Amino acid sequence: MSCQEKHHILEISNLSVSFRQYDRGTNQINLPVITNLNVSVHDGEIVAVVGSSGSGKSLLAHAILGILPYNASLAGEIYFNQELLTEERKKQVRGKEIALVPQSVNYLDPLMKVGLQVRNGDKSPGVMERMKALFRKYHLEQETENLYPFECSGGMSRRILLSTALMGNPRLIIADEPTPGMELSLAKKAMEDFRQFADEGNGVLLITHDIELALEVADRIVVFYAGTTVEEALVSDFESLEKLRHPYTKALWRAMPRNGFETIPGSQPYVKELPEGCVFGPRCPLFSEECEGEIPERVVRCGTVRCIKCEEDHSHHHHGREEAHTHAGS
Repeated sequence: MSCQEKHHILEISNLSVSFRQYDRGTNQINLPVITNLNVSVHDGEIVAVVGSSGSGKSLLAHAILGILPYNASLAGEIYFNQELLTEERKKQVRGKEIALVPQSVNYLDPLMKVGLQVRNGDKSPGVMERMKALFRKYHLEQETENLYPFECSGGMSRRILLSTALMGNPRLIIADEPTPGMELSLAKKAMEDFRQFADEGNGVLLITHDIELALEVADRIVVFYAGTTVEEALVSDFESLEKLRHPYTKALWRAMPRNGFETIPGSQPYVKELPEGCVFGPRCPLFSEECEGEIPERVVRCGTVRCIKCEEDHSHHHHGREEAHTHAGS
């Protein structure tokens, strides 16, 4: 498996998001919620950003779409189709070339018929035709357009949200925790729909805390911890512990039911109390003084990792791949 170069639909480098807050009266502080995050999505690919809740993952979706709250500030660069995504361009592509499949079916307006919401009020023949075609594709009866959201099951509502996202013919779908509380068979069906969309040459950024579901459908997994990306790996790397790079990723692997539910002590630090250096340091078995310095992102075995202890083991087998990957997944 080589780390080949493909066309980037989305490329995020050194993204940081912080919030201005008042601390004790008029003293303003900046809370860093995302720091130096790197993610890329290529043609035909599902990339899952996996991390526990409270790690700032949803803010990543909002940053790409340009819907962050007024007191947020953004640094770093986001490229969509190899063009810089300025705030102005975000407005142009949002809901069209980049679509959000939101976390909750509560995004549907309870007082408006489904068809009207999917079409965004547009009754022109072309739009009606597109909606009908999407309903057929996702096994929604044509009568669905005359229903109110409360008359639709959870599975239907999810397919309605997906149809709504696809109305503008997007190149990239951002799915923000699209399957919470959904029974497994439905969640897998949702994932198959995203897989089909990616297989048609598009990109999906899946933001989720459900690593097992992500492993079933994604091509690459980006592991997110305390506001930063600690590892990016191919899904196949999760077949064995030896292929993984970061101590936190290995801890996630051990905590999966099929690997024995082994958990590690401690919890993810709150943004106000981030440790010096490595964010995972306080919980890491390999922690030493040098981990309190700057932790650069490195390419190791066809993936990236933010850890100075990660061994370049097997690297003699994989020589020559590393350079190729530097562009493909950076």
